Amino acid sequence: MKKALVAYFSATGMTKRIAEMLAKSISAKTFEIVPKRFYTKEDLDWTNENSRSTIEMKNKNCRPEIESRVQDLAQYDVVFLGFPVWWYREPSIIDTFVESHDLNGKLIVPFATSGGSPIGDSYRGIQALAQKAKVEKGKVFDAGVSMDELKKWAERYLEK
Repeated sequence: MKKALVAYFSATGMTKRIAEMLAKSISAKTFEIVPKRFYTKEDLDWTNENSRSTIEMKNKNCRPEIESRVQDLAQYDVVFLGFPVWWYREPSIIDTFVESHDLNGKLIVPFATSGGSPIGDSYRGIQALAQKAKVEKGKVFDAGVSMDELKKWAERYLEK
């Protein structure tokens, strides 16, 4: 079985909870993608066109700074990459993470949480930034997902 890392960004705690459940279900390590500047409730107000998240998502070149990088990424074959869906795609901080790491030869499997939006074409954006990796389409999970469901979903990528 391939060795996996569960890397994730969580703005409100929902993605973190799912990421920790996923990691536990497949005995994987976790890495939290932490922004250098914390997102406040006001920053996350998608209805405010002047909120930080809205401004970041309107600028496809925006790369919010992250606190740290994965130090031992070479040991992993699969990176499960978790995030909340923002504007029908991955948040810009995920793009920062992808560009900050050597993902050549890795299998990247996005997973997301959402208040109702699909994961959209997130995989295409991630694939464009990690051209020498293989990026799967990924899946959105709701708050009620079980560890068994997560394990069953993840195992197909660990056996490839």
